[in-house]
Amino acid sequence: MVNGDGAHGPTEEAESRQDGNSEADGGEDSNEQEVIVIQDTGFTVKIQAPGTEPFDLQVSPQEMVQEIHQVLMDREDTCHRTCFSLQLDGNVLDNFAELKSIEGLQEGSLLKVVEEPYTVREARIHVRHIRDLLKSLDPSDAYNGVDCNSLSFLSIFTDGDLGDSGKRKKKGNELEQIDCTPPEHILPGSKERPLVPLQPQNKDWKPMQCLKVLTMSGWNPPPGNRKMHGDLMYLYIVTVEERHVSLTASTRGFYLNQSTTYTFNPKPANPSFLSHSLVELLSQISPAFKKNFTALQKKRVQRHPFERIATPFQVYSWTAPQVDHAMDCVRAEDAYTSRLGYEEHIPGQTRDWNEELQTTRELPRKNLPERLLRERAIFKVHSDFAAAATRGAMAVIDGNVMAINPGEETRMQMFIWNNIFFSLGFDVRDHYRELGGDAAAHAAPTNDLNGVRAYGAVDVEGLYTLGTVVVDYRGYRVTAQSIIPGILEREQEQSVIYGSIDFGKTVVSHSKYLELLEKTSRPLKVQRHNVLNEKDDKVELCSSVECKGIIGNDGRHYILDLLRTFPPDLNFLPVDGEELPPESQRQGFPRQHRHRLACLRQELIEAFVEHRYLLFMKMAALQLMQQKANKDTKTDTPAITETSDTPSEKCKNPLEGKELEESIPGLAQAKELAETLVGEDGSCIDPKSREVVLNACKAVGSISNTSFDIRFNPDIFSPGVRFPDDSADDVQKQKQLLKDAAAFLVSCQVPSLVKDCLDHSALPMDGATLTEALRQRGINIRYLGSVLEFVDKTPAKPPLPHTSFSCMCKTYLQDIPPGCHFLNCFLSSFPDAVAHLPPDELVSRRKNRKRRNRVPGGGDNTAWASLTPNELWKNIASEAQSYYHFTIQCDSADQVVEKYGLQKITLLREISVKTGIQILIKEYNFDSRHKPAFTEEDILNIFPVVKHVNPKASDAFHFFQSGQAKVQQGFLKEGCELINEALNLFNNVYGAMHVEICACLRLLARLNYIMGDHPEALSNQQKAVLMSERVLGIEHPNTIQEYMHLALYCFANGQLSTALKLLYRARYLMLMVTGEDHPEMALLDSNIGLVLHGVMEYDLSLRFLENALTINTKYHGPRSLKVALSHHLVARVYESKAEFRSALQHEKEGYTIYKNQMGEGHEKTKESSEYLKYLTQQAVALQRTMNEIYKNGSNASIMPLKFTAPSMASVLEQLNIINGIIFIPLSQKDLENLKAEVQRRQQLQELGKIEETTEDSRLELEDKIPID
Repeated sequence: MVNGDGAHGPTEEAESRQDGNSEADGGEDSNEQEVIVIQDTGFTVKIQAPGTEPFDLQVSPQEMVQEIHQVLMDREDTCHRTCFSLQLDGNVLDNFAELKSIEGLQEGSLLKVVEEPYTVREARIHVRHIRDLLKSLDPSDAYNGVDCNSLSFLSIFTDGDLGDSGKRKKKGNELEQIDCTPPEHILPGSKERPLVPLQPQNKDWKPMQCLKVLTMSGWNPPPGNRKMHGDLMYLYIVTVEERHVSLTASTRGFYLNQSTTYTFNPKPANPSFLSHSLVELLSQISPAFKKNFTALQKKRVQRHPFERIATPFQVYSWTAPQVDHAMDCVRAEDAYTSRLGYEEHIPGQTRDWNEELQTTRELPRKNLPERLLRERAIFKVHSDFAAAATRGAMAVIDGNVMAINPGEETRMQMFIWNNIFFSLGFDVRDHYRELGGDAAAHAAPTNDLNGVRAYGAVDVEGLYTLGTVVVDYRGYRVTAQSIIPGILEREQEQSVIYGSIDFGKTVVSHSKYLELLEKTSRPLKVQRHNVLNEKDDKVELCSSVECKGIIGNDGRHYILDLLRTFPPDLNFLPVDGEELPPESQRQGFPRQHRHRLACLRQELIEAFVEHRYLLFMKMAALQLMQQKANKDTKTDTPAITETSDTPSEKCKNPLEGKELEESIPGLAQAKELAETLVGEDGSCIDPKSREVVLNACKAVGSISNTSFDIRFNPDIFSPGVRFPDDSADDVQKQKQLLKDAAAFLVSCQVPSLVKDCLDHSALPMDGATLTEALRQRGINIRYLGSVLEFVDKTPAKPPLPHTSFSCMCKTYLQDIPPGCHFLNCFLSSFPDAVAHLPPDELVSRRKNRKRRNRVPGGGDNTAWASLTPNELWKNIASEAQSYYHFTIQCDSADQVVEKYGLQKITLLREISVKTGIQILIKEYNFDSRHKPAFTEEDILNIFPVVKHVNPKASDAFHFFQSGQAKVQQGFLKEGCELINEALNLFNNVYGAMHVEICACLRLLARLNYIMGDHPEALSNQQKAVLMSERVLGIEHPNTIQEYMHLALYCFANGQLSTALKLLYRARYLMLMVTGEDHPEMALLDSNIGLVLHGVMEYDLSLRFLENALTINTKYHGPRSLKVALSHHLVARVYESKAEFRSALQHEKEGYTIYKNQMGEGHEKTKESSEYLKYLTQQAVALQRTMNEIYKNGSNASIMPLKFTAPSMASVLEQLNIINGIIFIPLSQKDLENLKAEVQRRQQLQELGKIEETTEDSRLELEDKIPID
C-alpha cells in the first residue's frame, strides 16, 4: 500500500501492474510486515467486470480490497467505473478488509465487479473521476500549481520509455541516422539564452477534445418531488458536435432528460440512453467522444507512472505558456469550498488538524512495522496540513477569510480557517519593539519553525509542538498553526504554566515541563539554568524564556514560541561592554543587524561541539601520554565498557569523526585511552586520570567536570532576562562559549565552505543550492557578505557571486509587491520604466478603488509605482550593504551583468522562484533601450513560497546510510541489497514520490551500472530523472545532474542519439541556471565532446572539449590532473582527425602535468608517454605518405593509411573516468592484484588501439586531403 490511503489517486503499484511491468509482485509494495517476515507471496485472482473479458490480477495478502478498487479505476478498460462492489461467490467484500482476512479468497478465485446504486456523494465522485480522466494529459493543473501536479519533460527527449527500446537494443549501425548538431544556442560561446526551449512542446498535450462543456446544471439541486424519483443532480453537456444536452444523475445511473437552458423538464428523453457510467452514455450520443476518449485512455496508460502520481508537496513552475481558460465544473466548485480535494472521504468533513498531528505522534514505535506505520501517518498528515495551510494563507491574503478581530486595523488581524490559525508577520501590539519591530516579527516565524523542526526531530514522548507552516505570498508573510484545544476560550496569562509571555519580566516554571524538556536538552545542547522573575525569585528553566508551555484541554503538554531554541549569534548582536574574539573582530564583527533575533543554526552548534570533542580528546590524550612518559611503568587501567543509553563519549556524527581520526595521527589511540578513563556514571578510575579529564573539560568549556558535555544557555544576552548572582560564574562561561561559537563560524566554517567550493566537493549552481550549502555548514544567509569577502581573497575564485546575488535581492524584495513594473526596473535596459497601473476595464468603479484594495497591510501601493531602475538598484545596493555588508557598485542591471558576469535570464529565474512570480514563456528582449521588457500580460500568476517541516523516514534513512557506507568499502552486492531495502521503506513512508527516494534511485542506478546491469541502471535512473523533475523542478541543479547520469547509461546501452539529446538538454538547463562560466560545465562539455567523438562528429566534439579545457584550466589551475585529462581527450579527437601535430601538442601538455604531479613511474604518466610514442609514429607515417604524394604527383603508389572511428568501448571508458565511476571492488587485498591487472589491461588496450586501426571502419586518406 503505497499512498497511505487510496484516496490520493491511483497507488503506484496499481499503475505498474496495469502497465504490465513485473514489479507488481511485491517489488513495489513490500508492506510493513514483509520487511521482517520473509516476503509474503502474492497470489492471482480473476476479475470479471460487466462487458469485459475476465482478467488476472496479482495481489498481495496485505492489501485492502480498496486497493483493487483503485487498480480498476485506473485500468484502461474499467477506468470509467467508480460505483461498484467486488463480490466473491455472491458475498460483497468489505472495502477496508485486508485480503488475507477474507474467507475463501485464494489463488484463482473469481471476483465479480457489481454495479451499485448511486448516492449524491457517489455521483459527485463519479463526475469528478471522469473529469480527471478527460484532463489526464492536460498539463494545465501543473502550470496552475494545483492538486500536487508538476511538470516533467523527460519523455520528449527519450521518445517514450527507455526501458522498452533498451530491451530491443538498437545495436548495429545506429551511427548513420543520428543528427548530432545541437541548436545554435547550446553551442559553447553562444550568447543567446532563449527561454522557450525550457518547456518543449509535448505532442501528446495537444488536447484531444472529447467534450466542449461538462458542468453542473443551473437546475440543481433537484426539487423534492424529483428526489423521490431518485434524481441526485443534473449535468449540462455540450458535445464536440455542438449538441447541447441535459443529463440526470439518478440512483440507477445517468440518462438524458428533456430540460433545456430555460425550461425544466426532468422526464427522460426518448431514447434516454440510461447507463451506469457517464462514459457509456456519452459514447452513445457523441461519436467523437467515443473515438477520442478511447485514444486518450490509451495514451494515458502508456505514460510512465511517475509522470502521473501526485507529489507530496506542491511544486510551482515559474514559467508557463498561455493556456486557454476552459469551463471546469470541478475547479469552480473547489474554489468556493474549504474542502481540500478528497476530503469527502473523511466522515465529519473538516479535519481537526491538531488532533491528527498529535495522534499520529502518539502511535507506538517499538519495532520496525510500528515505526513505519507511524512515520507514514506523520508524513501523510504533514503534507495534507501543509497543503491546507498554504491554501488558507492565500485565502487570507486574497481577502476571502473574515478576521476573528475584524475591528482592528488590517495588519493586526488574525484569522481562523479550516481549523488552522493564521497571523501576519507584523509587529502586533509592539510585541517585538525592543527586538527590532517588524523586522523581528518577520524573522520570528522562520526561527520558530526551526525550533519546531528541532523538537520534532528529537521526538520526545509526551512533549507536543504545533503544526507550523510559514507562507510568503504577494509580499506578506503568514504563519499558519494548528490550534491547541481550548486556547481560544482562555486568556493567555491563565494558560501559560511554563516560560514567559513578556520576554522574561514574569517567568513561571513547571516540574512536568522540566522533566520533558530535560530529555531534549542533550540532543539540542540546551543547558538547564535559573533566571529571576519579577519578585527576584529563582525560576528553573530548560529552554529559552520565550518558550511557553501550555496544557491543552486534551491534557497534552504543548510548547510554542520556539524562536530562541538556539543560542544568539554574537557576530550580529553588539552588546555593550562585551569583546568578541579576535577572529571575529578582524572581519568587522560584531555588526548591527536589523533585528535582535539572530540565532546560530543547529548545524553550527553540532559542528562546534564536534570540533570541541576532538579538542577534548586530544588534550586528554596528550596529558595521558605525558603521564605515561613520566611513569614509564604501565598500570593496568581496566577498560570499562559503556552500557548507558547515551554514552557521553561518543561522537555525534560517526562519519565526520572517522574522517577526522584518519587525518590526525595518533588520535585514534588517544581516543581509546581517553575512553577508558570515564565510566558510565562519569566516575573516573584513578585520581590521576580524573585530573586529566577535569583539565580537558575546563579547557573546552564542558558543563560537567567528569565527562565531555557542552550545552548552551539560550537566554544569555536576552534583553529583560536576569540571572541569580550565584550563577555568575556559569553565565560568564556561557558567554565565553557563545563568543567561541561565533568565532568558530567565521574562522572555521566559512573557510571550509570556500575550500569545498574550490576543490569542488560542493558546487552551488543557483540560489537554492547555495543556501543549502551554507546551511549544511551552519552558516546563516546573513554571512553571505563575509563568504564573498573570503572568496575575494582566495586566488582561484569559485563562482559564488552570481548565486549569492539573488539572495541579496531577496531581502530587499520583502516589501515590494512583485509585478511587471518591478521586473522592468530590475532587469530591463529601458531607462525610464513607468508603472502601468492595471487599466481599469470598467471606469466607473474608480470611486470604490480605495475600498476594494483593503487587503491586509495594503497601505499605499503607489509609492513603488514611481520607482525608477536607478532607485531600485540604489536600494538593492544599500540593502546589500546594510544586511550583508557587501558593496555592489552598480546602478543598473546592465552594470551588474557587466561586472559580475551574470545573465539577466538567470536573475529573472532566481527572482521569480524566490518571490513566487510565474511569467509567460516567450523570448524577452532585456536589452532594448526603447521599450520595457515586460508588460502586464507577461505576469501570469503569483504563487506562495512555503516553508514547513519535512518529517523523516528514520529507519529507511539508516538503511540508506549503511548501504552507502558498504558501497564505499567496496561491498557492492551488500550495499545494493541495503539500498533496495531502504527504497522499499522509503516507499512505505513517503509513497512513490520524494526527494530522498530520488537519491536512492540514483545510487541504485549507479550500482547497477557498475555491476554491469545497464538496462536496470537505465530503468532506475529514468525514474530518478522523472522524480527529480516532478519533486524539485524541471531546471533544478539536481535534475541537471540526473540528466547527465541518464545520458551516460544510455550511451553504455547503445542509445547514442538519446544520450546526446539528454546531454544537450542538460547543457541548455545549465546555461539557463548559471551560464557557461561554471566548473560543472566542464564536466558536461567533456561528456558531450566524448559522445560526439564516438559518433565521429570531430569538429563539433572539439568545440565542446576545448571549452571544457578552458573552464578546467580557469578553475583548477593549469597544473591540475583534470586539465591533463582534458588535454588527453582533445588530443584523441585531433588524432581521429589525423591532425597529429595538434594532438601531440595537447598530449605533451598532459604528459608534463602527469610527470610533475605523479612522478615518472606512475601508470598515468607511462600511459601518456606510450600514447605520445604512438602519435609520433602515426605522424611520421602520415608525413611519409605526404612526401610520397608530393614527389610522384597524383599517380603515386601509396599505402592507404587507416583512420579509426574510436571504438565505443574506448569512448565509454573515458566517459566513466570523467564521471568518476571506477569499476573496482575496493577491499585491501584485492587492490594489489587489481593494480597489476589494470596495468596489464592498459598495455593490452594500447596495443588494441593500434590493432583497431586495421579492424574498424576505414576512411581512405584521399577523402581527407585534396590533391591538386
